[in-house]
Amino acid sequence: MVDGVRESVRQAGRMPWPGLLALFAAAFTAVMTELLPAGLLPQMSAALGVPEGRAGFLVTAYAVASFLAAIPLTALLRRFARRRVLSGTLAGFAACNAATALSSSYAVTFGIRVLAGTMGGILWAMLVGYAARMVPAERRGRAIAIVSAGITVALCAGIPAGAALAGAFGWRAAFGVLAVAAAVLVGWVRATVPGFPGETAAGRVPLRRVAAVPGVATVLGVTALVLMGHQAVYTYL
Repeated sequence: MVDGVRESVRQAGRMPWPGLLALFAAAFTAVMTELLPAGLLPQMSAALGVPEGRAGFLVTAYAVASFLAAIPLTALLRRFARRRVLSGTLAGFAACNAATALSSSYAVTFGIRVLAGTMGGILWAMLVGYAARMVPAERRGRAIAIVSAGITVALCAGIPAGAALAGAFGWRAAFGVLAVAAAVLVGWVRATVPGFPGETAAGRVPLRRVAAVPGVATVLGVTALVLMGHQAVYTYL
């Protein structure tokens, strides 16, 4: 019944602000999980007994795992209800951040970061499309912009705030707070984000057909170059 009401709101053309802000928070959480170590390299390297350069690989581990997991895991999970997948991904972020806060081993932390990266790959593959499905066609651009703003806010305000929190209470506290926030976000998503069904086998488009669409390869290449440059510089600023 709740999903039916949400669908009526979507058809009426109103912006579903609670749900869009939940997706905004999901984007914020994903970026914070990925890049928070970049603001904590001195503290984390000292605690884990490795040089700062090696601690920076904790960001690399997340990014590489996200890249490698995005396509196969998205294909594997696309038949499942979208809200269930989104909630599970956020619960994974909560667990990974909590485990990072408790870890005293570089190897264990590295493994946790790989697992967190797979969660990121799943999340980014579905987040924009989810926002687009929540609103009428003429408002999709606005909905996507609202959700994507979570990335900017995390980079401009979230990472510095996390570093300040770590400076006051330790880097483990920063990851602990992020874990709690992700856990709370699971409930927020379940309460406000509409549930959409997964894709049926008949409705799936083969990846090779998507890649063959004019312009897709160019956009992917440019995006890859921009993100590689961003990650390489931002991690060690």
